[in-house]
Amino acid sequence: MLLLLLFFAAVAPAGAQQISLELRKSPLPINQYYTISIKLQNQQLKEYTPFPEIDGFKKSNKYSSTKTIITGGKTTTILTVTQNYAPLNEGVYVLKPFAMKVNGQNVQSQGMQIEVLPVSANAPPNLNQPDLISEEANEPVTEDDQEFVDKDDNAFLTIYTNKEEVFVGEGVNVVLYFYLAETDQPLLDFYDFGNQLTGILKQLKQPHAWEEAFDYTEITPENVIVRGEPYLRYKLYEAVLFPLNREPLRFPQLKLQMIKYRVAKNPSLLTQDRQEGYKIFYSRERVIPVKELPPHPLRDVVPVGDYRLTEKLSKKKVAVNKSFTYLFEVEGEGNLAAIMPPAPQAPAGLEFYPPDVQQDVTKRDGRVVGAKSFAYAVLPRASGRYKMSETLYWIYFNPATAAYDTLRPSLQMQVTGLSTQGAVVLSKDLGSFYNIIENEDNTLVDMHLLDKVRRYTNLIMLVLLSVSAFVFLKK
Repeated sequence: MLLLLLFFAAVAPAGAQQISLELRKSPLPINQYYTISIKLQNQQLKEYTPFPEIDGFKKSNKYSSTKTIITGGKTTTILTVTQNYAPLNEGVYVLKPFAMKVNGQNVQSQGMQIEVLPVSANAPPNLNQPDLISEEANEPVTEDDQEFVDKDDNAFLTIYTNKEEVFVGEGVNVVLYFYLAETDQPLLDFYDFGNQLTGILKQLKQPHAWEEAFDYTEITPENVIVRGEPYLRYKLYEAVLFPLNREPLRFPQLKLQMIKYRVAKNPSLLTQDRQEGYKIFYSRERVIPVKELPPHPLRDVVPVGDYRLTEKLSKKKVAVNKSFTYLFEVEGEGNLAAIMPPAPQAPAGLEFYPPDVQQDVTKRDGRVVGAKSFAYAVLPRASGRYKMSETLYWIYFNPATAAYDTLRPSLQMQVTGLSTQGAVVLSKDLGSFYNIIENEDNTLVDMHLLDKVRRYTNLIMLVLLSVSAFVFLKK
């Protein structure tokens, strides 16, 4: 029984570490975000409670990233969801201890002290900048009659795309926004939002496109300026779509029903000051044409995006029959899930083995960026200098230049020592067929012997049949 309890005590912490909270370190300059992240290993994010509020900070946007590691056929996935907090002023603030419920599991954090410093002079421009912040101002109504009036509102529903047309395989950012003037907040409210959003998402799905959807389990409005006026912008849906063929991306007219309040002309403490009604907002239909890639032998299978190559050798010099690792990493913006490992065209002196694969994907600011690496184990069988450029290359289409491009390695490997290719062949176990060769008779046999035996047998049978027929007829 004691051993059983010790076993569960050892296993329990390992399971708990599958979900964790990560806090950004302090201090930080006022022009950068403070962040709290949820990390999940080998599981999907199904639900989680809202991120905590922090005194002296305002919640801003969220983003997610996914890391996939394939080693020896075993796949490990790490999903990270990060909430940004914009500091309002310089000073020292306290993030109190808090807990979040993630996929039904309670995750605790001890909190921390956060120090916000002045703007960093050495910070690169436009890096992790918080959104513009505007304070809301609502004037109280002070009239005295029970009559309700319908006031005009400044709100609209719209589908935003960052491109008017795309190539097959090129990503396009699609966002569904609801805009509401700050001064009109008392007039409108969301109605049955969960059920309405489910229907809207079904209409936004594109059957001929790969979707990288952004995670939004809670809707936090952003403060923006529209035509010089302060608005609240609610992001209802966001994804980057990669069309798989020439079918256009079609987004139908969407509708969102909101609660619209009629305001009392003369409200009082004894009566209600507004009356509930409904209003439907419509978005305009959008169509994104999809262009075919230019002619090329690999047009139907080539990846599309803006990529660059990073490579690394575990050793610069190695002896014959001593393995080394060659890392071929593609990083940039595009559909990383569609990138397949390049097939090595290995020379006679090198043996390449299937690579371990690692993929890091970050969905942020309307883009899908990251890296996908292929770690090849290589065994040299003969000495010499080997150029990786003669073994591996990777072709892709860059939509920014509307041209095909090739990523070619530049590293070389020096292999020293005597070649053992012949010895390797002789040392291999060729199987049971060859193991009995010494015990078998090596006398040469005529390959046509069986045909001769069959011919003579047929003649003998014909003679016997003739003799039998003669005897029968004579009797």
